[in-house]
Amino acid sequence: MTTPSNAAPMPADHSQAVSPTRLLSCSIRRELWEHRSLYIAPLAVGAVFLIGFLFYLFRLPSHMRAIQALDPMHQRAAIDQPYMIAAGLLMVTAMAVGAFYSMDALHGERRDRSILFWKSMPVSDLTTVLSKAVIPVFVLQLIAFAVAVAVMGIMFFLSSAVLLAAGSSIAPFWSPLPIARMSLLLLYHLVVVHGLWHAPFYGWMLMVSSWARRAPFLWVVLPPLAIGIVEKLVFNTSHFTDMLLYHLGGSSDPGPKSGGLMDMLGHFHPGMLLSESGLWTGLAATAVFLAVATRLRRGREPI
Repeated sequence: MTTPSNAAPMPADHSQAVSPTRLLSCSIRRELWEHRSLYIAPLAVGAVFLIGFLFYLFRLPSHMRAIQALDPMHQRAAIDQPYMIAAGLLMVTAMAVGAFYSMDALHGERRDRSILFWKSMPVSDLTTVLSKAVIPVFVLQLIAFAVAVAVMGIMFFLSSAVLLAAGSSIAPFWSPLPIARMSLLLLYHLVVVHGLWHAPFYGWMLMVSSWARRAPFLWVVLPPLAIGIVEKLVFNTSHFTDMLLYHLGGSSDPGPKSGGLMDMLGHFHPGMLLSESGLWTGLAATAVFLAVATRLRRGREPI
C-alpha cells in the first residue's frame, strides 16, 4: 500500500512562467544595479557643472546688462550659452559612458566568470543581449535627459533669483528661454540622434565585446581604422570614413546656425531624419550585430 506524496509539484519550466517582457525588464534593472556608473557619471558631471555655474552667477547681472544692447538673435544666443554647455556636456558624457559600457558589457561577464551564473538563470542569450543594447540606446539617454533637465532647471531658477536680488529685470531673461520647449527638443535629440542614430556603433561594440578575449577597445577601433586606411591607400577614396562620420554626426543636413540652443537641438527635423535611408540601414546593421553577439554569447565560456 503506497502513501500519496505531499510534495508540491515542481514547475516544468521556470522560463515559461515569466513573460519575455518581464524578463527583459528584470535584465535591464540588473544592468543598472551592476553598472552604477550609468547614472553616477551623469550626476557627477551635472554636479560639477553646477558648482562652476555658481561662480558665473556673480557676474550674471553685469552680463545681462551688456547683452541687452545686442540684437534679439545674438541676445538669445548669449543667454542660451550656459545651457548649451550643460546640455552638450551631458550628451558627451552619455556617449562616453555608453561606449565604455558597450565595450565591456559582454566581455566583463566572461572575465569575472559571472557568465556561468547568468547562464544558469531562465534568461535567454537574446534577452541578455537585448537588455544590454537597450541601456546605451534608450536608458542612458533618458538618464542624461533627466539630469540635464534638473541641471537646467536649477540654473534657470538660480539665475532668476540672482537677477531679482540685484534689482534687474528678469523679463529679458525669461522670454527667450522657453524651458519646456528646450526640454522636449533635448529629449528628442538624445533618444533619436544619440540613441537610434548611434545604435550601429553600440551594436558593433557589443558584438566585439562578446567575441574579444582581451583588449576589446582595440578590436573596436582597429578594424574600422584599418578599413579606412586601406581604402584611402588603394582607391584614394574615403567612403567608409565618410559613412562613419555621417552616422556619428547624426544627419547629413547641417541645419541652421543661429547659435541658439533650440537651433542646435532642433535642426534634425523628424520628417527629414526618418526619411533618410541612413537611419534604417543603421538599424538593420544594428540588428545584424546584435544577432551575431547573441550567437557568440551562446557558445562563449569564461576567459
